[in-house]
Amino acid sequence: MTVQNPYANLPAERYWRRAVASVPPFMLDPTRRESFRLSRTERIATAGSCFAQEVARVIRRAGFNFYATETPPERGDGADPELEANFSARYGNIYTTRQLIQLFDRAFGHFQPLATAWRREDGRFVDPFRPRMEPDGYASEAEVVAARDGHLACVRAMFETLDTFIFTLGLTEGWRDARDGAAFQMPPGVAGGEWDPSIHVWANAGVGEMTADMLGFVDRLRGVNPRARIILTVSPVPIAATYSDRHVLVSNAYSKSALRVVADEVVAARPDTFYFPAYEVVTSPATAGRYYSDNLRAVTEAGKQHVMRLFMSHLEDGAALPSGAFDARFESEQVATVICDEELLDG
Repeated sequence: MTVQNPYANLPAERYWRRAVASVPPFMLDPTRRESFRLSRTERIATAGSCFAQEVARVIRRAGFNFYATETPPERGDGADPELEANFSARYGNIYTTRQLIQLFDRAFGHFQPLATAWRREDGRFVDPFRPRMEPDGYASEAEVVAARDGHLACVRAMFETLDTFIFTLGLTEGWRDARDGAAFQMPPGVAGGEWDPSIHVWANAGVGEMTADMLGFVDRLRGVNPRARIILTVSPVPIAATYSDRHVLVSNAYSKSALRVVADEVVAARPDTFYFPAYEVVTSPATAGRYYSDNLRAVTEAGKQHVMRLFMSHLEDGAALPSGAFDARFESEQVATVICDEELLDG
């Protein structure tokens, strides 16, 4: 009796030689079209690490309904509104799962952090949870609180009315307030506030904690918006610095591995949650590091275009990208319009 080999007749995508080694790098495609489809009419909101801004930019340029409930204010100081146009609300980068779930809880009145305002060296005040979002800062703590309340109302409206939420998982490391567990976008002392080791503590989240955060977020979101769909990605951008007592390369390996596991756990546990493999495309051995710039951290325009071309393949049948949607010259001109707070940690 012939024993059937369980690997004998699997689809080509299941074999490394056929799906990776034998495929030209620019043709690498680990996505599945049937996993989710995108329409031009659905309200698509985005959040996450710096790479989430790249996703938002392509959604906007491709003519989709990039959903923003809070837009940059008009300024007379020559500030570039494009710097904030890729946020669905003015929360800036959301690097950790704890930031995300606390943003939801703050927006719906379930959590009120003790930290309300940080003073900068110039005497102006900033919001501790988005300290770089208002470049001019605020004249007083009262102004910070008023702006925060208006911002959180916009965040609440976004969660209640979006159709699809795309979240890019970015970091496991972060800084928190020891008094109430509030998670900050960056440690105090970088863009405002003063670092107090007795209050501001470092945390490196584990898979269990982050999975619980994400499942809690999905359940909360579905509680106010039952039809919301969630698409998860993992940022391929390596961490800029680590506070852990080990080499940054080792910390980066842990961070990305843990986040990738979290994404799988959430997708397996909740319906209408999906994973998009941006991380795998950029970091694949097939690209031989070509998708990273000379600093070995920033993703090149070729890498971004590859990822976004695959993302746009999830368009509904019959939809088409506008002419020049992935023009390298345009992308290179736009590279400076990504706000990446984490770079401030690399002094």
